[in-house]
Amino acid sequence: MGEGPATVHSRRLSRKRVRYYTAIGAAAVLSVGVAAGTTMTSASASPNTVDSVQVPATSAASSWSYVAPAATPIKHLVVIFDEDESFDHYFGTYPYAANTDGTPFHAKPGTPTVNGLYTKITSSGPVGPLLTDNPNEYNPERLSHSEALTCDQNHDYTPEQEAYNDGKMDMFVQDTESPSDCAAGTDEFFEPGLVMNYYDGNTVTALWNYAQNFAMSDNDYDTNFGPSTPGAINLASGNDGGGYAVNPTTGAVEADSGSVSPLNSDGLGTIYGDLDPAYDDCSDSSHTSTSPVGVLTGQNIGNLLDAANVSWGWFQGGFAPTGVNAAGYEVCGSEHENIGNNEVTDYVPHHNPFQYYKSTANPKHLPPTSEAAIGHNDQANHQYDISYFYETLKDSNMPAVSFLKPPAYQNSHPGYSDPLDEQNFLVNTINQIEGSKYWKSTAIIITYDDSDGWYDHQVSPIVNGSNTPADEAICNTTPTTLGKFQYRCGYGPRLPLLVISPYTRENYVSRNLTDTASVIKFIEDNWLRGERLGNGSFDAISGSLDAPGGVLDFYTLPHFTPVILNPATGAVVRG
Repeated sequence: MGEGPATVHSRRLSRKRVRYYTAIGAAAVLSVGVAAGTTMTSASASPNTVDSVQVPATSAASSWSYVAPAATPIKHLVVIFDEDESFDHYFGTYPYAANTDGTPFHAKPGTPTVNGLYTKITSSGPVGPLLTDNPNEYNPERLSHSEALTCDQNHDYTPEQEAYNDGKMDMFVQDTESPSDCAAGTDEFFEPGLVMNYYDGNTVTALWNYAQNFAMSDNDYDTNFGPSTPGAINLASGNDGGGYAVNPTTGAVEADSGSVSPLNSDGLGTIYGDLDPAYDDCSDSSHTSTSPVGVLTGQNIGNLLDAANVSWGWFQGGFAPTGVNAAGYEVCGSEHENIGNNEVTDYVPHHNPFQYYKSTANPKHLPPTSEAAIGHNDQANHQYDISYFYETLKDSNMPAVSFLKPPAYQNSHPGYSDPLDEQNFLVNTINQIEGSKYWKSTAIIITYDDSDGWYDHQVSPIVNGSNTPADEAICNTTPTTLGKFQYRCGYGPRLPLLVISPYTRENYVSRNLTDTASVIKFIEDNWLRGERLGNGSFDAISGSLDAPGGVLDFYTLPHFTPVILNPATGAVVRG
């Protein structure tokens, strides 16, 4: 799949490239070290409940590395992890927009085409059999700017595979379309064949403008089939195996068919559906429900970054608690209105992958002990409300690696979010990063946790199979090559992936094969000398983001001028 400079650098650095990196600015690096010590909670707590998690001690400030050594000019990585969009749903007719509504979009001369819904773009628009003679029950139709808030589609593990119909890609309406009554009593848009439909640059304007000025991929995939939780876990570790479900009160192991696979002789299975994390007070509506919650064993990328003393954090909308309920659990009750004037609770527990791991959880949603401690070891354990990320930008202590999960109304998840609310978050956040002192050494990745079941015409390459009744549609004929767990079939559906950085080609489309775990592979190569998580993680086979032809390019002249957009319209304001 090709190696990038970060991978090669983990083995050696040529003198020429050392001089080049030095010429564009070398940063001072503080001494490294890891402080030990924790504060124990009740010794009688169940090992699988929120009360069992130790509160990390605050590491000594003298050990904090503000700019960790990196293999490339990228000293800061910001991953904006949005929700539930397939590539064709957002970029199927790129770079052609109808310009009949919404924000006008006109592609730059020489803009490359993508592997989309068309065979060519004529003066009157895209044409091709996928648009006019699609093998599904309905042809794809353009969604207008006024149809931004839609029903949620079915994006469970098996229905997504069944929609593929052994590679024919012709069963999306039957298997992943939302039910016909999904919009009853709501402001959500629905019509028969909705699952096939797509937006263009008049609605997802900011994303198309970022693609015009930076780099995107048309060959990036969900690591596995399935919904948000496995998608998020694969961003953290590339491995949703090694888990199980427990009772939220007692911590006793329970079956949770549809979310966790049958357990093996070691008592472990795969988390392939949506269930809330065990180590989170706000799970199950602050434990007012008795639904099982999930536990993951093994390591995630946070553990490796901690061991190397590289600062990092997961910043999520609504993580700061708003109170405590009668049972003593924290309540994450902040909410906002989406474009449909519907109140949406900001925090979604199963979107936070690090809360499934005892080693990186912050069950009580404790704040950092100080702003200077953000990204380092203390009681927050690297889990923060998203407001803290903006503080680090303002006060110049942004971690080396920052994962951003917007509040739910802005995370693009159909049913409660939408492309316009998403755009507001993206642009406001990216404008601030571009205006900060970090811009010249930063890469911003925008990608998604799953496809929501939206139609995408491209058959995914199946690189890791699974031999279970849930995988009969497409995955049973491919061997399981990564680890020992089933229900990890992938790659799953194709997803959008964009990189905004001085270190991209401008107006560039990468055809390189990558997946969600390619993000952690870049982190490993850039900061961890190529160390891999192992134990069946997809990071072992994921393509490199900075391989030749990739979305990151360290061999072309960097372009440092920020591209500032209007958050309401997505139009370019400056740059």
